Amino acid sequence: MKNRKKDRRDFRFPQEMVDGSQLQKAQAVSVLQEMLQGIFSLFHTECCSTAWNMTLLDQLYTGLHQQLEHLETCLVQVMGEGESAGVVGSPTLALRRYFQGICLYLKEKKHSDCAWEVVRVEIMRSFSLSTNSQERFRSKDGNMESS
Repeated sequence: MKNRKKDRRDFRFPQEMVDGSQLQKAQAVSVLQEMLQGIFSLFHTECCSTAWNMTLLDQLYTGLHQQLEHLETCLVQVMGEGESAGVVGSPTLALRRYFQGICLYLKEKKHSDCAWEVVRVEIMRSFSLSTNSQERFRSKDGNMESS
């Protein structure tokens, strides 16, 4: 196994952006939507298809697409409850920067297997953080349903 220490990087996941205690409902839904869209975009590249099993990628794409559709419905419902769309921008901008940093890292590392492994671990970590925050938010407000 190759030494991946030299490939490690702190991508500076904006953890405060997924902290459910600081977000309104519309922000929380929008942040999760941006997170899933970033993951979808990251793994939906030509370089990715050579590094990963296509069957597993197809399953990932399908699952992410279904979750994104569900979140779009949730966001429409939340906005219908009177929350302002204007409050959503700042957290999602931080997430876009986060995913741009990951894309730049992969380019710098020429999409190597080690770089993809570092990114996989990072995505699992950030997704876990956002899922934990989502669960805290859901326990505070029983209106958000899981799928």
